[in-house]
Amino acid sequence: MAGEIPDFEAALRTDTGKGAARQARRNGMVPGVVYGGGEDPIAINVPFNVLLKRLKAGRFLSTLFNLKVEGKDDVRVICRNVQRDVVKDLPTHLDFMRLKRTTKIALFIGVDFINEEECPGLKRGGILTVVRNEVELLVTAGDIPEKITVDLTGLDVGDTITISSVKLPEGAKATIDRDFVIANIQAPSSLTSAENEDDGADDADAEASEE
Repeated sequence: MAGEIPDFEAALRTDTGKGAARQARRNGMVPGVVYGGGEDPIAINVPFNVLLKRLKAGRFLSTLFNLKVEGKDDVRVICRNVQRDVVKDLPTHLDFMRLKRTTKIALFIGVDFINEEECPGLKRGGILTVVRNEVELLVTAGDIPEKITVDLTGLDVGDTITISSVKLPEGAKATIDRDFVIANIQAPSSLTSAENEDDGADDADAEASEE
């Protein structure tokens, strides 16, 4: 099931050209354009402060948005370019691409771990160490999964969870070809210390025997 797609509000920009873009920036807006999807491009303005907050949140170029422009139908878009001031490194222009439901796009999907109570490794005091709390997947715009589910049932201390051991949502594929690690169950520090002490005792016994 597709997850909730965040709204992104913008105002329709009737004037185009460099002069209109400069005026928009003076008014605290960032000019942009929406293109693709078999429709004509439209010019938009986005509030600077809203955009800056989105950029600081991260993953802006890989997040699917529901673009809301007054007088226009809502449309799914993804940002393909953010132009920045070469000196201040602040956004000066945006390019959004409309997406059809069948369009394939790469997005970061969060990982959810379930059935911890059925995990022998955790019951023994093991620690679930998450290497990736999200995974970049190639998905269809019309069927974006809400999350990736990792079942911890039956896993023990020392077990490693890789992408190949996880059932991905139908139609989704990891963008990385190799079998990368998502998480592992590590031994608790107390168990590790005890094992190290046992190893040290065994070594000492061996040395005594040799003497």
